[in-house]
Parts: sequence; C-alpha cells; structure tokens
Amino acid sequence: MTALSIEGVTHHGMGRTGDGTLVARTLPGEVVEPRPDGSVRILTPSIARVAPPCRHYRGCGGCAMQHASEEFVAGWKADIVRRALVARGIEGAILGVTTSSPRSRRRARLSGRRTKGGVTLGFHGRGSDRIVAIPDCRILTPALVGALPALEELVRIAASRTSEVALVVTESGEGPDVAIEGGHPLTRALREEVARWAADHAIARVVWDGEQVSMRAAPVQHFGRARVLPPPGAFLQATAHGEAALLARVREILGGARRIVDLFAGCGTFALPLAEGATVHAVEGEATMIDALLAGWRQAPGLGQVTGEARDLFRRPLLPEELSRFDAAVIDPPRAGAEAQVAALARSAVPVIAMVSCNPVTFARDAATLIAAGYRMTPVLVVDQFRWSAHVETVAGFAR
Repeated sequence: MTALSIEGVTHHGMGRTGDGTLVARTLPGEVVEPRPDGSVRILTPSIARVAPPCRHYRGCGGCAMQHASEEFVAGWKADIVRRALVARGIEGAILGVTTSSPRSRRRARLSGRRTKGGVTLGFHGRGSDRIVAIPDCRILTPALVGALPALEELVRIAASRTSEVALVVTESGEGPDVAIEGGHPLTRALREEVARWAADHAIARVVWDGEQVSMRAAPVQHFGRARVLPPPGAFLQATAHGEAALLARVREILGGARRIVDLFAGCGTFALPLAEGATVHAVEGEATMIDALLAGWRQAPGLGQVTGEARDLFRRPLLPEELSRFDAAVIDPPRAGAEAQVAALARSAVPVIAMVSCNPVTFARDAATLIAAGYRMTPVLVVDQFRWSAHVETVAGFAR
C-alpha cells in the first residue's frame, strides 16, 4: 500500500496528511503504511513517539495519545487552545500546562453488557459501540480500578443481553458512589439484591435510573473546609489535582475580592473554598446542587456568608444591575459555554472575572465578547485533567 506522510495532528488527536487523510495514533513527521485491518505500520517514527503504557490502548477508546511523549501532548493541548483563540482574533499567551498524573481520574462513565461468557465492563472502542474491558486502566484511580470486579457483578444484576447499561462511578472517602442508567425495572426483589451487593462490596451509594436504592454511607466530597453530599451523578472535576490547579488560579485572579458571584456553581467547587475569605453568591441551574452546596456551607467552620440561587443561566442570566453588587465573578459553564451570561457580564461593571472552561472553542467565543467590551485577558492556564485524551480545560482572568 502507498506510504503516507503525517503533517499534523487534529484537535481530536488524529494524524493528518497533506491531503486531509486522517490516520489514528500517528504523529507529525511520521511516514506510515496503512494495513488492511485499519492499523498502520510505522516506517519513520517521530522522536516524540513512545511505547503506550497501557496494555488496553490498542482496543480501548478512552485514550487517544498514549503513543506520544508528555512534552508533545502538553504542547498539542496548548496549541488547541491557542488555535481556538486565534480563530476569534485573540493573540492570547499560554501561562503553562499542568497535567494530572496517571491513575488519578476519580470519576468515570463506564459501559457494561452481559455476554454469553459473563459480563464486559469498560470503555467503548474508538469509533465503536464495542465495549473493551479495562482491568489495568492507567487513568482511573486505584480505588476505582479495584472496584471493577464488584461493578461487573452489578452489571450482571442490572443488564440484559440485548442492551447495555451505563455506570457513573465516583470515588469518595466512604467508597464508590454509583449511578446506573438503563438497568432492569426496579422490583422489590431487585432492590433487595442491589442492597445486598452494595453492603457486600462497601459501596457508599447506589442510584438506579435516578432513584436511590441504597446508601450505606454518605459519599461526601470536600470543597475547602466544607463536606458536601452531591446529588447522584452531580458534576465533579475529574481529578483532585485538576480541581486544585483551577482553584489556585481562580484565587490568584480574584485577588482580595470580598463580594463574589459564582456562576454555574455546581455543588461548590469554587464557591465554598472562596468563602474562606469572602461572601459568595452561588448560582446554579440544578436546585439539588444548590441545596447540597448550602448544606455543606452550614456545617463548615469559619466561612463567610454563602447564599444560593437555582436559576437557568442560559435562559435567565444575571443582568448587569444584579451583578453590580459584586466585585468579582467566577464562571464555569458546561461545554456549550455561557453566551447569554457572558453578554450580560460584558455590559456589567464587574471589575474582575475568572473564567473556567472545558471547551476551548466556546471559551474563545466568550473571551472575545469580554475583550470587545473592554476587558483585558490574562495569560491562559491549560489544565489537563483528561490525560492522553483530547479534552482540554482552561482558566483565565478578565479585568477592566
């Protein structure tokens, strides 16, 4: 077959030739020969090529870049952010890239299915609905990897041969917090079986298609001094390292701000630690998350006043006059960004904003809105919580 020369890597981690042909798991400067089975033979390897550390890498779709050195991946992720900014006419500086270590992902969405031979539990293969088992996963924490055999038992209880189930599993100090989607309809006998399973394997909480079935112990998360019991399946930063890096940079950006509004506050990732030196108003679309945040605040020692508001910031953003009582804002929207809320911030008098984002494209769009309104953007910190994947987190400050 004809050899191909790889000229670049897309933001999804695919090698790209000069004519736009995409070749998985290749690097710039490599010459490769496609094989009939879809794999490639590396004729001329890149100096950035390394041996993938995980034995599941060839089949699993959870990671895209284990064949590249850490230095290459960090530069690639910084370039993803830089290109997104340039596309919006922004020449933004990159402050640096901080990467979470292997075996640090404390939350994952796994897929499971019953088979003739038993159960398969893991991640989907790349571009496939085939599930790949991951008993030696190099991204999940040891506690989550250690829970995989017990979770396979749950799949055996929950799943049919004709459909798969999804398990959102979060590490907590009291054991795994498990939310299952797509399982059999709950019956009394099934509830009893799941409760016995949870007790046998020290599972903190089990939620079945939105309904709590068992809670042996409250799976609390720590946000600064506060202990918070999140609603089932609630958002949590993927790694403790990533959360700490984002929080440290947000604190630097806000400086000595005393009156802070936290937009898309979740369960208090930023609001509760920031309340150690300020009053904070937390706004989040899900009322259950606000309730969890406030319950954690009430029990935490030495925090400033925290208030909460359940509000759909996509449909009803805080308006400039509502924002006028704050001297700083934190905003951490989902992947869609926060176009309406950022437009309101741009018209406000809030002097400093810390923007956290999990999508460089919408981050750049929203940053351009603030810059056009007279804000100056600080250098962007890239936080890589999703090691070896195409996901990128960013945080930057905006000041009048």
